Amino acid sequence: MQRNNHAGPVFHYPCRRARAGVAIVFATAALVAVITEAAAQAPYPSRPIRLIVPYPPGAGTDFTAREVGAQYSKALGQPVVIDNRPGAAATLGHGLAAKAAPDGYTLLLGTTGGLVSGPALVGPKIPYDPLKDFAPVGLATYVPYALIVTGSLPVNNVKELIELAKTSPRKLNVASPGVGTPNHLGAAQLMTLTGIELVHVPYKGGSLAVTDLIAGNVQLLVTGLLQTLPHHRTGRLRILGVGHPQRLKAHPDIPTIAETVPGYYNTGWWGIVAPAGTPKLIVDRLNGIMNQALATTEMFQRFEKNGPEVATTTPQGFHDMIRAELKMWTKLIKDAKISVDVLP
Repeated sequence: MQRNNHAGPVFHYPCRRARAGVAIVFATAALVAVITEAAAQAPYPSRPIRLIVPYPPGAGTDFTAREVGAQYSKALGQPVVIDNRPGAAATLGHGLAAKAAPDGYTLLLGTTGGLVSGPALVGPKIPYDPLKDFAPVGLATYVPYALIVTGSLPVNNVKELIELAKTSPRKLNVASPGVGTPNHLGAAQLMTLTGIELVHVPYKGGSLAVTDLIAGNVQLLVTGLLQTLPHHRTGRLRILGVGHPQRLKAHPDIPTIAETVPGYYNTGWWGIVAPAGTPKLIVDRLNGIMNQALATTEMFQRFEKNGPEVATTTPQGFHDMIRAELKMWTKLIKDAKISVDVLP
């Protein structure tokens, strides 16, 4: 402000060009707000949905993701694209999903390994928080893990396997899809409870491990039933027992591991989660579509025939389950003194 000797203060107002620039800024801001509001009100979904699977193609996770994805596509009228992102014991795919935009266009097949056992084993080294970085949609299946041996191994049950392992310490190799997976911890738990010593051979996915098991390059594997049932029937592999608390309805002839090793428990699960912050309306809609589809007799039989058992929850129920099992696995790992170095 300058002062005139003959009059009061003189104010300098913006020129016409400056006033026009300010008007343009406000107009642009208003236009952006309108576009943003319109996008928020656009019908969901208006483009394809990505469903991240944290394991390679061909595994049981792929079967579940494609079955659920097909139901979403049918109900929502948009393609569901399966995006396999294996690595780091399933935590790579979980980390990608955790950082995705929370708009309903990125979903994840959340697994026990990525949401519970991995975080329980590794702790803060996991690049996401399993309870804070995801919006659970719902549980899809239970995946009872089985203890499986290559067909040439001269054992027919869990007792004979334990006896063989005790007479030949560190002579048997046990495969897994990676360090920190429920498969890995299931084998470690077996060693802890029985006193046997096995050599851990981690792979980048379940399919590769099964291939080497069939070839006899490794002798044991803890995994789901989906991939191994056909080979069990032909004799190339032999299922010794399941980690479920009771025998499976679809396969009552297969004993539980706990019948021979009291206290053994290793049942996994898969479900759908979205990035934290995904609108509740979208989460609830996705939950309803999946639960309705899984309740049909056709879907139930398809899953049961291939190994997984159908299981559904509300979004809150799935969240509570993740919290409870994270606590359970953390205690199990601590009590059994399991670490990433237990199976060298």
